[in-house]
Amino acid sequence: MNPGILAETAQALVANGKGILAADETVPTVTKRLAAADITSTESSRRDYRELFFTTPGVATYISGVILQDETIRQKSSTGPTLVETLSRQGIIPGIKVDHGAKPLAGCPGEVVTEGLDGLRERLEDYRQRGARFAKWRAVITVSAALPSATCVNANAHALGRYAALCQEQEIVPIVEPEVLMNGAHTLQRCEEVTGAVLRAVFDQLMNSNVWLEGMLLKPNMVIAGSECTAQASVAEVADATLRCLRRHVPPAVPGIVFLSGGQNHLVATEHLNAINRLAGAHPWKLSFSYGRALQEEALSVWRGNRKNLQAAQQAFAHRARCDGAAAVGHYSPALEAGGLRA
Repeated sequence: MNPGILAETAQALVANGKGILAADETVPTVTKRLAAADITSTESSRRDYRELFFTTPGVATYISGVILQDETIRQKSSTGPTLVETLSRQGIIPGIKVDHGAKPLAGCPGEVVTEGLDGLRERLEDYRQRGARFAKWRAVITVSAALPSATCVNANAHALGRYAALCQEQEIVPIVEPEVLMNGAHTLQRCEEVTGAVLRAVFDQLMNSNVWLEGMLLKPNMVIAGSECTAQASVAEVADATLRCLRRHVPPAVPGIVFLSGGQNHLVATEHLNAINRLAGAHPWKLSFSYGRALQEEALSVWRGNRKNLQAAQQAFAHRARCDGAAAVGHYSPALEAGGLRA
C-alpha cells in the first residue's frame, strides 16, 4: 500500500466543485433504463450511452471520476481508444464497481448481504492494470420498525471492511457505500437512527480491517424519510439531520463524503446537497456527490438513442453536472438552474 497515492486520488475525487458520475449500472439495470427510452440494449448501444457522458465537452470541470462496471472498463470507444483512455485524457479518474450484488441473507428474511469477496484480489489486480484508480462496493440496508437486524448490519459492515482493505492493498481508493434505503414508511428520525447505527458498525469494521481512513471515501445515503412516509421532511430538515448524523459517526480522518442520490430525482438531489453544504459550522470532510440516475436521466430523455439529439443531450448532462458541482460548494441557485433551461 502506498498512502501517498491513495491520499492523492481520494483528494482529487473530492476537489472543490467536483463529484463522481456513477455509470456502473449492471447490464440488466441499464437495459431497463434504455428500454424506458425505447432503445434496444446491445453492447454497442450501451457503449454509446456511456460515451454520451464521457465525451461531453468541458465536463471534467465538474466531474472528477466515473465509476464503470466490468463491461464498460473493457470496451473501446466508437473512435478507437478505450473508454478508460477517453476519461483519462480529460483528467477524469476511472473507477470500477467490484461487488456482485446483494443476495438474500440466510436466517434474515427480507434482508440481503452483498457478495463478491471471492477472487476480489485478482479482479482488483486486473482492474488496476486496466486503469481503475478507485472502486465501489454497495451494501443495502432495509428499514422498518424491526429492521435492520444486527446480523444484517454486521455482515455487510464486515464485507465492506474486507473489500476496502483489499482495494488499498492494490493502491485503489475504496468508496465504501452503506445505503440505508428510502423505500418504506419510516420517519426521518428512524432513518437517522438506522444510518447512525450502520455507520458505527462500518467504521468499526474498517478499523478492524486496518483500512487507512485517509485513503478512502464514504458514499452514504442522506437522512431522508421513507418514500411512503406521510410526514416528508423539508430540504432544510434533511440537511440538518444528515449533517448531524455524519458529525456524530464519521471520523474526521476521512477526506470526503460523496452522497448517493438513492432514488431522489435530479432536482431534489441537487437541492439537498446544496443545503447540506450551506449549513453553518465547520466539518472536516468534503461533501460532494456520486450520482447515477440523478445525473443521467435528463440527458437520456433527450438523447433516446438518436445521434441527432447527442449535442442537446450532452448540454443537458453538462448543465446537471454544473448544478451539482455548484451544490458541492453551496453555490447552487434557482438562477443557475433556470439558466440551463433557457440555453
